[in-house]
Amino acid sequence: MGLPAKRRTNQSKRERASHFALKPLTLTSCPKCKKRIKPHHVCPYCGYYRGHDVLKLDTKAERKRAKEKKREDKAKNQ
Repeated sequence: MGLPAKRRTNQSKRERASHFALKPLTLTSCPKCKKRIKPHHVCPYCGYYRGHDVLKLDTKAERKRAKEKKREDKAKNQ
C-alpha cells in the first residue's frame, strides 16, 4: 500500500478544500405567479415552465370547492 511522500501542509489543505464551502441558493421569480423558484425548474406553486403549464395544480379555491362538494355528497348519502 502506498504512502504519501510528504505531509500535506495546512495551507495546501485549505487551498484544496476552499471549494467545499456552501454557496448561496440562486433563485429567480416565476414569470406567471412571481414567486421565488430555482432556475430551470417547474414552478411548484403554479406548474409553469418555459411558457407552458406543465403541471396541473389545484388552486386553494378549487380544493375548497372539492372539499365542500365531498361534504355535501356525504351528507346526502347518510
